[in-house]
Amino acid sequence: MAARRQRISARWRDLGRSLSIYQYGRRAVELVWETNWRLTLALGGLTIVAGLLPAAIAYVGKLIVDGVVQAAQSGLRADRMAALGYLGLEAILVAIMAGGRQGLSLSQSLLRVLLGQKVNVLILEKALTLDLAQFEDSEFYDKMTQARREASSRPLSMASRTFGLVQDGLALITYGGLLLQFSGWAVLLLLGATIPAFVAETYFAGAAFRLFKCDRPKTVSKPI
Repeated sequence: MAARRQRISARWRDLGRSLSIYQYGRRAVELVWETNWRLTLALGGLTIVAGLLPAAIAYVGKLIVDGVVQAAQSGLRADRMAALGYLGLEAILVAIMAGGRQGLSLSQSLLRVLLGQKVNVLILEKALTLDLAQFEDSEFYDKMTQARREASSRPLSMASRTFGLVQDGLALITYGGLLLQFSGWAVLLLLGATIPAFVAETYFAGAAFRLFKCDRPKTVSKPI
């Protein structure tokens, strides 16, 4: 029994350490904002659109089904045109969602290049304030080299995960609002179904981050 409690306690500690990686999300977003606020606004706006559109498409799909049933029962031309109108609206929403995904990819690509330049400039500015003795420290020099190597990927990856969390949260809320019209239990099941995936993804993301930090390659043992 004691061993079982220890295993459970260890898992909770691992989960807490994994969740702690999200505390750097705010700083990553701030760094991305300082790099280019216009692209950051575009990334945020497209994230909101990508989070809201899936539920909107699902609701319009429901209207299409209702319209087709109504048109089949009444046989009126007005009902058929209404159903076709819903179908056209859904096509527009799908096209907007596809365009939004392409916009997200483009914004991330542009920010990756700009962010790499921004971080490298910050590192060089910081290096100008350091003493020679600090450059002779192999561990310090290795961390500095690693920061330069990952300047264009790590901060943007953290910011993208933060935006992705917002997108998934919006999608969950909007789908929950639609399901609430049918049953409150369906909303609870939806919320419960997201917990295992969130815990697993957070745990393995944290484990991968710790493994990367432990096994990162040493570029040089000591600068010359």
